[in-house]
Amino acid sequence: MGDILITDDERDIRELIGDILEDEGFTTRLAANSDQCMAEIAKETPALMILDIWLKDSNMDGIDILKTVKRDYPEVPIVIISGHGNIEIAVAAIKQGAYDFIEKPFNIDQLMVVIRRAMETSRLRRENVELKRGESVPADMLGDSAAFRAMKAQLDKVTKSNGRVMLTGPAGAGKEIAARYIHANSNRAGAPFVTINSASVEPDHMEEALFGRESAGKGVEKGLLEQANGGIIYLDEVAEMPMGTQAKMLRVLVDQSFQRVGGTEKVQVDLRFISSTNRDLPKLIEQGLFRQELFHRLNVVPIDVPSLEERREDIPTLAEYFIAQLNKAQGLPLRELAEDARALLQTMLWPGNVRQLKNVVERVLILGEGNHPIAAKELPNSDEAPATEGRIVLSGGLATLPLREARELFEREYLLTQINRFGGNISRTASFVGMERSALHRKLKSLGVATANKAGARVAYVEEGA
Repeated sequence: MGDILITDDERDIRELIGDILEDEGFTTRLAANSDQCMAEIAKETPALMILDIWLKDSNMDGIDILKTVKRDYPEVPIVIISGHGNIEIAVAAIKQGAYDFIEKPFNIDQLMVVIRRAMETSRLRRENVELKRGESVPADMLGDSAAFRAMKAQLDKVTKSNGRVMLTGPAGAGKEIAARYIHANSNRAGAPFVTINSASVEPDHMEEALFGRESAGKGVEKGLLEQANGGIIYLDEVAEMPMGTQAKMLRVLVDQSFQRVGGTEKVQVDLRFISSTNRDLPKLIEQGLFRQELFHRLNVVPIDVPSLEERREDIPTLAEYFIAQLNKAQGLPLRELAEDARALLQTMLWPGNVRQLKNVVERVLILGEGNHPIAAKELPNSDEAPATEGRIVLSGGLATLPLREARELFEREYLLTQINRFGGNISRTASFVGMERSALHRKLKSLGVATANKAGARVAYVEEGA
């Protein structure tokens, strides 16, 4: 439920509070003086602190600790307790950032109410920060194609481990969704998920963003690694990380510690790393643009995220999900997909993958009128759909070929598209195109079309020399 640090110079009091909280399902740590308290905080940031104002044999009193913690760890709620309390001390504590003040001897029920409220406030504050960052991306994994099922099976194997995962695949394929799926189903699901997009951070500011900084004027400013402590760091497009930063990240991976920019002390963290790339990292290593040792540290479990072309069967499911999502989030019309639109979506080219599909669905919902089913003519590639009854629009290249060559080219591309649309299932393809399965096999052989397994799916391709 949460880690609570209890600091009180009276042993009986701190142990009593600790026992009560542990009975309620919390984990606790105990400190008898300011040195022990600060050492525990440096070891691991607590979810909440219970702090006595007066501490015997200490270099700092409760107010001093409160000021220091609120400067360096502003998100940690602190409940002040004291047997010598008065209104002035309570007001001073609240002004310095304490969540609440309770006077000894305190009522246990009252203490528990304050602690639960403080923990809830802290949770809501973290969620609010994540929403403002745009980090509340859903971790829904949708699909039933062979390629998708193969990927999801691999993801399910790594969720409960602490192993480092590298997700590869083209831009827009859903690598971040895969990373969030791992987080949501891991033992760190209640801890932060922090994304570092290496391509969007200025190289000169990368180390401050990652490690934070210390300065006399601003004190401690936490970086993303510290903010993710206990959770998962997602290194998005890791190939874009500057070489100098790569060397420092390597040290973080080795001993889970680092120094803030301008700082001298090591900051210890507990992090799981997931990385992603759409680049060929071994080639970048050969070119001296990526550190080989960092690659091996991150690439413990490589998982390929398939492109939309490799999972065409899933396109209608994804489109319907986006329609429902956009209706809920933006109030756009909740429309169905007509059969011709479903077929066209499955045959279109998707260089931008899932991201492009979502954009197309959003555009159609914004520009469309009424709640009638979405038709093929509303899609951006509708010039490839029937223009008039019994007519199709020929591409310029096809129109310049002799009939025999044009027919062969059309049949090859048409059957390639249909086979991939149905996930390599020849029986379903034959049924849709209106051919006997044996006749389809003969036709595919004459056109030089073969099928093979790729990323767990059956994919059609043109044989060399065909």
